[in-house]
Amino acid sequence: MLIALQDITFEFGARTIIEDSSWHIVPGDRVGLIGLNGTGKSTLLRIINGEYTISKGSINKSKDLTIGFFNQDLLSFESDESILSVGMTAFEKAVKVEKELEELTKKLETSEDEALLMEYSEKLHEFDILDGYNIRHKTATVLEGLGFSTSDLERPYNQFSGGWRMRVLLAKLILQQPDVLMLDEPTNHLDLPSIEWLEKYLSNYDGAVIIVSHDRYFLDRMVNKIVELYQQELHHYAGNYEDYEEEKSLRRELQQRAFENQQDYIRQQERFIERFKAKASKAAQAQSIMKRLDRLERVEQVDNGPSKIRMNFSVDKIPGKILCTLNGVSKSYGPIKILENARAEINRGDKIALIGANGKGKSTLLRVIDGSDSYEGDRQPGHNVVTSFYAQHQLESLHLDNEILEELKSCASGNTEMELRGLLGAFLFQGDDVFKKIRILSGGEKARVALAKVIISKANFLLLDEPTNHLDMNSVDMLIDALGKYEGSLVLVSHDRYFVSRTANKIWEIVDGEIKEFDGTYTEWEEWKKRMAAQAQPAKAEKEKKSAPAPVQQQKAPVDNTLKKELQKQQRQVQNLEKQLGDLKAKVQQLEADMANPDIYADKNKFKSVESAYKTASAELAKAMAEYEAAFEKVMELEEKAQG
Repeated sequence: MLIALQDITFEFGARTIIEDSSWHIVPGDRVGLIGLNGTGKSTLLRIINGEYTISKGSINKSKDLTIGFFNQDLLSFESDESILSVGMTAFEKAVKVEKELEELTKKLETSEDEALLMEYSEKLHEFDILDGYNIRHKTATVLEGLGFSTSDLERPYNQFSGGWRMRVLLAKLILQQPDVLMLDEPTNHLDLPSIEWLEKYLSNYDGAVIIVSHDRYFLDRMVNKIVELYQQELHHYAGNYEDYEEEKSLRRELQQRAFENQQDYIRQQERFIERFKAKASKAAQAQSIMKRLDRLERVEQVDNGPSKIRMNFSVDKIPGKILCTLNGVSKSYGPIKILENARAEINRGDKIALIGANGKGKSTLLRVIDGSDSYEGDRQPGHNVVTSFYAQHQLESLHLDNEILEELKSCASGNTEMELRGLLGAFLFQGDDVFKKIRILSGGEKARVALAKVIISKANFLLLDEPTNHLDMNSVDMLIDALGKYEGSLVLVSHDRYFVSRTANKIWEIVDGEIKEFDGTYTEWEEWKKRMAAQAQPAKAEKEKKSAPAPVQQQKAPVDNTLKKELQKQQRQVQNLEKQLGDLKAKVQQLEADMANPDIYADKNKFKSVESAYKTASAELAKAMAEYEAAFEKVMELEEKAQG
């Protein structure tokens, strides 16, 4: 058991977040913590992290437990150091020892103090135990897995945007390898290749992992348990998100059936009481039934959760068959080429997902299609096309002094106030929230207002750049349903694979400046990619086979004699190398003993000489070992040929 939450209660002022709930976290757990926005998922993570004190119950943690918590608050961190240096701070002890070694080296340049040499030797050993020689490589590997190029590693942390900074801090947390890793919306800051890398990493992670995410595709692949925070209680489910949905549906069905059966029973008993309570012969029995009903543990009626508000995209005009054509379009930012002589066509009814790694130019291509960014080449808009573009930069078009409801009314969409308030409810603006000024909204709230404006725009062609970033699962479902019924066409950019798989009928990828189109869904595209990769393996093997030297023919006796001679030669080589390896191992062991000898490390010059000899002998040993392995493999190969 890593952490045990037993009957805990926590309140924020008069509001209860969690009441009398328990949760046991054990090694190997991969938990998806879910719940509607505002129910307190992030608060619960902070309770586990020790940031908040519970008012009731107990929290027990195993001895020396380490917890890593990835959350938005980490963005307050500032540093002028390189991202590689920031990432390497995960290895706090090794970095500290490395700095101490640097200081000792400087002192030893001007002093031959025996105590300093002893300390230097001990620190070297400690640095080796901490695997200090590999921390740079480990950090670089994780950072590059999360999307950074090798050239980025030495750039200062403060030069990166918020999303990229979060990746650095996620890398640092991963490298610390805590016993419990808590991730609050980790995929919000990652592109598809980085999410896939994170999935592979977490699949092999030794500790427990708790994930808060609206990305159900990520949860389906990552978790083996679901904990739902619902109505101030924790509800536990085995399996991934898909399993949770099935089991919850079954639980609700059973609960509703039990509720209805109990209500039938209560009505029957109440009718009996009403009928016979005034009759002396039945009064005692009626009184007994009344007491039984008072003691009855009532089954709650199923709460269907937030109502599903319908989002409807209305289309005023029907466009021509072709909405936009790109011919020989090129786009560069300085020396960086985004598009080069690219060609593409968007037809009526197309619902295109533009996917790929960050930095490949997906958002740039949306702006080129929109005509709001400069480019070289030919772009032909279609007939009767009415475009609505949702992207982060579109937030600048919001009127800061308007209230939210007022901002939607200003679009002159013809929707009633009730319809607009319903739509805003779907975008998480409840009750009096609709009267908030745009000016005081957070970035995420402004993004939701901008997306609501797109929905009521009556455009027949939508360009959507990460539309689900600030929505909860319920709202994403409603948006998927609306886009499924949408009669217009769209091009969207999203890292939410579930959203893409449910909305797109074509996939676009930017590859070497060209737009590659796949005519099918995201699931079909994934399967196609796997098939292509599988087919590429035999082709690669065949190519390597053709480029390899022709095998020696073994049909004639002279060839057999040649084989025998070559085999005997290789066997002698193996014997010589075995003797050489034995001598080198003995030499290395002797030098290790010398380095531990107080008489030697007390003498600065002697110590340096022995240390240099030790490094040379170790390198020779490694080289000899490689030669031995190659020679041994050659012997095995020749023996097989001789036997064949």
